Amino acid sequence: MTATLEPPVVAPPAIVDGMSADDYHADRGSISSTGLRKLLNPGCPAQFKYDRDHPQPHKKEFDLGHAAHLLVLGEGPELAVIDYPDWRKKDAQIERDNAYAEGKVPLLTKDHDMVQEMAAEIRQHPLAGPLFTPGSGVAERSIFWTDPATGVRCRIRPDYLKQLPGLTLCVDYKTIKAADPDTVSKAIRDHGYHQQDALYTDGIWAALDPQDVRFVFVFQSKVAPYLITVRELADHDRNIGRAKNERALRTYADCTATGVWPDWTGPVANIPTISMPTWAVLTETEEYLK
Repeated sequence: MTATLEPPVVAPPAIVDGMSADDYHADRGSISSTGLRKLLNPGCPAQFKYDRDHPQPHKKEFDLGHAAHLLVLGEGPELAVIDYPDWRKKDAQIERDNAYAEGKVPLLTKDHDMVQEMAAEIRQHPLAGPLFTPGSGVAERSIFWTDPATGVRCRIRPDYLKQLPGLTLCVDYKTIKAADPDTVSKAIRDHGYHQQDALYTDGIWAALDPQDVRFVFVFQSKVAPYLITVRELADHDRNIGRAKNERALRTYADCTATGVWPDWTGPVANIPTISMPTWAVLTETEEYLK
């Protein structure tokens, strides 16, 4: 008699409020948008696995962004204002390190004043202000679901989720050196934000079953007067991001199943060739090989 194979048990979507950022990022049973992006070029599975197994130390350059998120979203680690002009004095460094040890974000007084001004600009902006109206949504909600094509458990953590009649709105707030549209466009390409848009949209569809979903980027410059650009991604770009996510999910599923996490080259018998970037090949061909 042939045994009947039972279909694998798939965990249902989960929506978790109040989950700490540390617990969310430490979850090993799921993969985030950041993880999926690290699996693809210029990253690779080998680097992804190493970074996951060896968590990196705190990066102080992210403190301003975390502080701005707290003041705009109302969610995040507590701030510790350090009343020094810079970090050069030993006492300032001790206060900073004590704040880190307590799970707080240390900010110099001048930087705290800056993020206060940034939050004020958000609140009075004609597009961004209404998107972050206090009480109109939920900040930092953790969502988990299983990708049906690969069986991989995924997770997202929308900055601000607004469930309106007939529409669920996902608002993503990013601080950036310059918020002009050209710089924002390049940042979307360089950081894979089109993949984030696609994964967050898909996760909201899977977990919340809304009538419609829209994902909105709010970029704010970290340079006075802290200008703001609010944009929705073009459909074609989101489709590219979704296709990249699908490849990364397949890669992650294969690596998890086989235990093999390759680098950029993988197992090959011959040494591959490499070329200059396409634009350089075209330019130098025209100049030197004509």
